[in-house]
Amino acid sequence: MGVRSFFKLVEIQTKVASMIPFLLGTLYALFRFQQFEGYHFVLMLASLLSFDMATTAINNYYDYKKAIKTNGFGYEQHNAIVRYKLKETAVLCVIVVLLLTAVGSGIALFLSTGWLILLLGGLSFAVGILYSFGPIPISRMPLGELFSGLFMGFVIIFISVWIHVDKDRLAVLDIHGGMLSLQVNLPEVLLLLVVSLPAILGIANIMLANNICDMDEDMENKRYTLPVYIGFKHSLSLFRIFYVLAYLDLLALLMLKVHPVLVLLVFVTIIPVYKKGVQFTARPSKEKTFVIAVQNFVLMNMARIAALGVAVTLTALSIL
Repeated sequence: MGVRSFFKLVEIQTKVASMIPFLLGTLYALFRFQQFEGYHFVLMLASLLSFDMATTAINNYYDYKKAIKTNGFGYEQHNAIVRYKLKETAVLCVIVVLLLTAVGSGIALFLSTGWLILLLGGLSFAVGILYSFGPIPISRMPLGELFSGLFMGFVIIFISVWIHVDKDRLAVLDIHGGMLSLQVNLPEVLLLLVVSLPAILGIANIMLANNICDMDEDMENKRYTLPVYIGFKHSLSLFRIFYVLAYLDLLALLMLKVHPVLVLLVFVTIIPVYKKGVQFTARPSKEKTFVIAVQNFVLMNMARIAALGVAVTLTALSIL
């Protein structure tokens, strides 16, 4: 399997959906708590990226195996197994190696941190596998937007903050004498949830856009996604609403003085995000306009990363 076919199999361009929340969480830990653990950062990066690639490869493999419609862009061009004539054994080997890398790095991170990472990591692994695997995968139900948004937009950010800070800052899970105890700093966790909303909504919109573009094929392949349930027009309206809520959340965070004033610069992205959103809703297409949802997510959240990065740097230099 060549590099190009591998990148297509794991859809490397979509890994921004996990890497951006990871970076946001890391910068948030630096900005709010002034803490950073390099070893934990590397372990989580290896585990997260490997598992994200593995779940995408699994999804493409099962789409290939279960496809009823075996023609058109979604099957012949979008699926790497068909496009590059990949052997099933090679695809399965790639999946196994990626999963072993993800699990190995995750276990090392657990041993270096605590039980909570095992719980959240294991839950994330289970959701990632069940997203594509099983009698009724999550991807074939109207829950893809909810699960992908919450787990990739919030859980990743939460973990990427938690691995750097003193455990009582967010949550502590302990086991003593067979007794399990969980302590949660509720104000901080709720605040982190609000901070994560733009990422949650942006990732949900990537999934929503994908499902809007695939509506016809999904109905033929008996994938009952959210757009299949609520309809084409309501799905486009929800797509727009998610962006509005994301910017309103950023405004609320600024008013509460949670984010630095530099995040005002993020609002410059409203114009291109709006224009690109109009392009997508006018002509939803997997081949031509789906990428807009990814571009909007990257644009809005990379602007946040840049603003937080500058704020962290200025704070370190004692300018702020």
